[in-house]
Amino acid sequence: MAHTTPYNVGVIGYGWAATAHIAAINATTRGRVTAVCSSRPLDAAEISAKHGGPIKTYRRVEDMLADPAIDVVDVTGLPSLHRDQAVAAATAKKHIILEKPMANSPEEVADIGSAAEQAGVKGCVCFECRFSNQFQVTKALLDEGLLGKLHYGEVDYYHGIGPWYGQFRWNTGKKDGGSALLTAGCHALDALLMLMGNPGSPDNPVKSVTSLSTKSASDIFKPYEYDTASVTLLQFKTGAIGKTAAIVDCLQPYYFHTHLVGSEGSLLDDRFHSTKLKADKGHWSRLSMKMLDSGDVSDHPYQAQFQSFFDALDKGQDMPLTSFPEAKKTFDVIFAADKSAAQGGVPVAL
Repeated sequence: MAHTTPYNVGVIGYGWAATAHIAAINATTRGRVTAVCSSRPLDAAEISAKHGGPIKTYRRVEDMLADPAIDVVDVTGLPSLHRDQAVAAATAKKHIILEKPMANSPEEVADIGSAAEQAGVKGCVCFECRFSNQFQVTKALLDEGLLGKLHYGEVDYYHGIGPWYGQFRWNTGKKDGGSALLTAGCHALDALLMLMGNPGSPDNPVKSVTSLSTKSASDIFKPYEYDTASVTLLQFKTGAIGKTAAIVDCLQPYYFHTHLVGSEGSLLDDRFHSTKLKADKGHWSRLSMKMLDSGDVSDHPYQAQFQSFFDALDKGQDMPLTSFPEAKKTFDVIFAADKSAAQGGVPVAL
């Protein structure tokens, strides 16, 4: 039976990411936030007024999940809680929006996927950068064949997550931060897989990974319980190779570096050269697109992603680009990379 009314969304957590999610969900044509669950006491009238519609507040996740009016649960809280909360939501027959990381281990990610499949519910993982103008334009350029067949690519994440950033207070611990790649660099590795892999295919495009990690000597980043800088080399099943640097201890502006090299040309961020255009190889051509240039969640393309998710729910299908099965491929590579780094760079096969 078609779902004719907007999807009622209950949000778990009420931090920085949650407020960005609420605004984005309410800006879609098919979703509205009608409940928020937080360990902190919240005033329902105040929250409703702030977000422009009636919102119930809960203190216990199980109470919100018991509400039959809730269609979708948005998990935005601490990563160490993601597995249990997502599995509980699936068991309650709620579709799921899940902030990255999906969870903190391969076993937990598998548990979430299995629970969703058994319950017949769909999932959306917040790899929203796939919906950014930067990577939508880049992917379109690749699909047009302007770079030919890619044999090398690098997508790197440079974002100093220090005391000035909201995530810092819980991100420094191994329990919720995990690794530089898991906590934030995952966006870059995921973008690399989008560009050099085969989105939509059930098979992981990566054959093996090698990773090394270290950390800054700066006192600013001393609270971190794990290495805050890593570099990962990927060998794709096609024979192509790739690289992702995940640097969360840098002191510089936010930078999402992209460099792709193919048989017909190259792309560097928002510039490219293609032999197919008969252009001067001595100069780059420039693409008109909005770059990912901020770690501020309010600037992330959640609205486009959530609209795509609701549209897919209307059709009873997995969403494109960031479904649970698609995101699992990225996390399989991340956990393999972290295993390699823990072993001093020993290659790990997938």
